[in-house]
Amino acid sequence: MLNQNDDNIELTILMPCLNEEETLGVCIDKARGYLEKHNVNGEVLIADNGSTDASISIAEEKGARVVNVERKGYGAALQGGIKNAKGKFIIMGDADDSYDFVNLQKFVDKLRDGYDLVMGNRFKGGVKKGAMPFLHKYLGNPVLSFIGRLFFKIPVGDFHCGLRGFNKEKITSLKLHTTGMEFASEMVVSSALNKFKIAEVPTTLSPDGRTSAPHLNTWRDGWRHLRFLLMYSPRWLFFYPSLLVFAFGISLTAALFSGPVTFISGITLDVHSVIVASFSTLVGAQGMFLSVVTRRYAVMKGFLPENEKHSWIFKLMTLEKVIAVAIVLFIAGFAGAFHSVSVWLSADMGPLEYGSLVRELMISGTAIALAIQSGFTAFFAEILNIRTDD
Repeated sequence: MLNQNDDNIELTILMPCLNEEETLGVCIDKARGYLEKHNVNGEVLIADNGSTDASISIAEEKGARVVNVERKGYGAALQGGIKNAKGKFIIMGDADDSYDFVNLQKFVDKLRDGYDLVMGNRFKGGVKKGAMPFLHKYLGNPVLSFIGRLFFKIPVGDFHCGLRGFNKEKITSLKLHTTGMEFASEMVVSSALNKFKIAEVPTTLSPDGRTSAPHLNTWRDGWRHLRFLLMYSPRWLFFYPSLLVFAFGISLTAALFSGPVTFISGITLDVHSVIVASFSTLVGAQGMFLSVVTRRYAVMKGFLPENEKHSWIFKLMTLEKVIAVAIVLFIAGFAGAFHSVSVWLSADMGPLEYGSLVRELMISGTAIALAIQSGFTAFFAEILNIRTDD
């Protein structure tokens, strides 16, 4: 049932549109047919993003409501459509006749059951021949979906399905901001981070009904999705890789602290390996510092929600405690450096035996650098924490 009374509209079927005259009419007919067949109080809303063909007139002739979104981009069009939607629930899908607007009842049932976000899964519902490029089907979607599950523990097998339903009030509360194709990732990630109820239903994907080139660019948009996933996960972008590098550096330093190490194969690790260990330790530590600071900044700006598992870290790593540790490191490093200089002075600043002194100097220098890094990072984090009135 189609209804333009704001108070009675349960469902808005939203389609972003940019020059879709070839397929838009078919999509609207299917969406309206679903509403009428299942007696759902709803509307079909077209978020037009600057079409220069007959898309707008076709939409109006077919009985859809059109909202013009001036800001360019897939995400911008959807944001404009969501803002203007009259339904309590919204189901969004592309207007290229690839998504199944006839069979939306599974989405609606889940939404009525209280789920905040209902994702379609094209791999469970069926991808028809020619509907998805080889790279998208076997590389892009599986890899990005795996990364999404790994980073954010999202129970979704088809992370980038464009046919999805959601509760308008809940999604609006997330204040999504991306304007490009990565908007699809932002919606899922932000919903998961805010503990929204997420469900998944099978849906089919048909070949694109247009003769023109698709708006999606495989490599550019794939990178934008991956970049977004990394930026929203400081743990995986900074902390975990840096922790591995730091652990390698510390372990190698400890092994070589008292002298060179020779393996059964005859390979010997000595001063040059100490240099590698020192740089690894410094790089790893800096990455972990960045992770903590980035997480704090993201929470303050509202990009990431408060998390009890991370809150205790911020409480533990107060400025005063970090400075105390930094002072201890600095004193230890300075003592080693002072001893090295003393040995050099005792030799009248002449040539020294290569080996043990270089090892001591490198480890001492690393301790001093770590002390300075941690102290500066602690002050930087505290500056970020300064509250303002805006």
